[in-house]
Amino acid sequence: MNERVRIGIAEAVGTMILVVGGPGTAILATGHFTGSMSSVGILGVALAFGLSLLVAAYAIGSISGCHINPAVTIGLWVIGKTKTRELPFYIVGQIAGGLIGASIIFVIASSNRVASTTATSLGSFSAKATGFASNGYGVHSPGGFPLGAVMLAEVFFTAVFVFIIASTSRKSMPVGLTGITVGLTLVVIHLICIPIDNTSVNPARSLATAVFQGSWALSQLWVFIVFPIVGGILGAAVWRTLRPESDEESEEESEAVAPGPYGRREMPGQ
Repeated sequence: MNERVRIGIAEAVGTMILVVGGPGTAILATGHFTGSMSSVGILGVALAFGLSLLVAAYAIGSISGCHINPAVTIGLWVIGKTKTRELPFYIVGQIAGGLIGASIIFVIASSNRVASTTATSLGSFSAKATGFASNGYGVHSPGGFPLGAVMLAEVFFTAVFVFIIASTSRKSMPVGLTGITVGLTLVVIHLICIPIDNTSVNPARSLATAVFQGSWALSQLWVFIVFPIVGGILGAAVWRTLRPESDEESEEESEAVAPGPYGRREMPGQ
């Protein structure tokens, strides 16, 4: 198989896992279907996002680096960690995988349910009415946060996220711990940002849910495309400025390293 096609497929699979695990948990396991007493809450949703990234990283990290996030890919491209000729395959794979993952959740949520001892809200499911775990600001922010606060949050927390990801390329990074590092980082970011805007830091994730919400989420989507990408570039640039060259692997060294867990492309993403 062509290497770039392999990257695109791997990124699609990884992004699908992230969207099924993250927004899927927010949609299916926060009380709408079985009552508030069974809701996993913000902590559960945050853990679902982080664990989904972690398992995807160990699954496809040695193939594509498990960016599964256009903000990560573009940030790493700016500092020379992603090859220009591979960039479209990353982005297309991420968008396709996110849409597939959201489609799976939509089909499950929209199925005809029957009465049970714990089932609630029987009847047709509306992605438009529930929001479908979409990102939003103003009246569509869980905490009512305005556009300015959401812009700042997306830039800052995406920058932190990509800074951590970029830092995993250093030689002193313990082999096998990068997946855990970035997974836990994503958990913390979600714990902070879910009340702000449902947490994006990932344009592919935001697009996937917005398509199915279909109204306000699409009109506000630009915020969750532009500002995570800005943050990703800033985070990568800060790492490039601070990194000690003696602790940074060259491309040749990186490609010679055994998978553990990311192989020749050791960069994961949200």
